[in-house]
Amino acid sequence: MNTNGNVVAAQDAFAEKSERDLINAVQQGDRKAYQTLYQTYIGQVYALCYRLTSDRSLAEDAAQEVFIQLWRKIGNFKGDSKFSTWLHTVTSNITISYIRKQRGWWQRMFNIEDSEAMHHSAEQSTDLSELEGYIARLPERARIVFVLHAIEGYRHEDIANMMDMAVGSSKAQFHRAKQLLKEWMGYE
Repeated sequence: MNTNGNVVAAQDAFAEKSERDLINAVQQGDRKAYQTLYQTYIGQVYALCYRLTSDRSLAEDAAQEVFIQLWRKIGNFKGDSKFSTWLHTVTSNITISYIRKQRGWWQRMFNIEDSEAMHHSAEQSTDLSELEGYIARLPERARIVFVLHAIEGYRHEDIANMMDMAVGSSKAQFHRAKQLLKEWMGYE
């Protein structure tokens, strides 16, 4: 008998039950439970917001907006999927919407050449911090599609729905992002 496997399964079941109880408490308006939920997920939410915005200030603001909306919309979570999966989708949608509201979406999308990052030379090294820097340099729509598809695992159909674009546009933006990253990393 493998007691280690049983212990792990019991811990997973307890964690799932505890999370369900926590979410139920938040859905009932329990502010302490909400604070616990916030502390549990703020790191993951901020990380996704940052990957999508490539701007610390915008990511902080977007993450806060996610949790404001989460308080209002937690009742929409029915438990059909894992809470973290649902929160990931909510975070992506809210952050994309937030980006559109906070900056001139179209102006920023076409004026990335003005960014200081474009004037830095790309080196051949591909460590994680450099890769994140290259991703941050991508044009906004290409960056969002790249992050959602390549890093977060969304299908192009889902991205197209979230961003109100055609599936072909999502695929084209992803291809554009890959080409730019290859170029900047010296692979072309």
